[in-house]
Amino acid sequence: MALEEKMIDPFVDHQVSEGHISYGLSSFGYDIRVADEFKVFATKAGEYIDPKSFNPKLFTDFKGDICLIPTGSFVLARSFEYFRIPQKALAICIGKSTYCRCGVIVNVSPLEPTWEGYLTMEISNTSHLPVKLYANEGIAQLVFFEGEEVPEVTYKDRKGKYQKQLGIVLPKIK
Repeated sequence: MALEEKMIDPFVDHQVSEGHISYGLSSFGYDIRVADEFKVFATKAGEYIDPKSFNPKLFTDFKGDICLIPTGSFVLARSFEYFRIPQKALAICIGKSTYCRCGVIVNVSPLEPTWEGYLTMEISNTSHLPVKLYANEGIAQLVFFEGEEVPEVTYKDRKGKYQKQLGIVLPKIK
């Protein structure tokens, strides 16, 4: 299905692991990579996060091969791969065990039927030390589910606000 529907671009039909945090096709899913674009969260006294009125100045943009996640903080990043989810499919994102063992949690909402774009990921560091993220290497695994029928209303039908996102997209209200 992945090749016929052009679901993942670029698509790697095998697991790449030697010298890397693995990515590519896995046993029951696909290990995605993190691109080299990051938004590093920077806390300031008296500031707060409001998802309805988001302040982009809470982040510092960073581009590079290695990004440090500060202690007890997070970064936003985007996937290296571009996704096109078919009408009868849904994908769930789960963090890779290599990063999980370092206290890193990857959070992505489900990839709904007909959603398309680069994933914006929230990558948290729960440890007491900064953690290195390696750009263009594995960060999480997508697990795909196929429905028996097409949903009555898809993400594209709803004109979802994150459709065809190209970079790291901050929270927004329609």
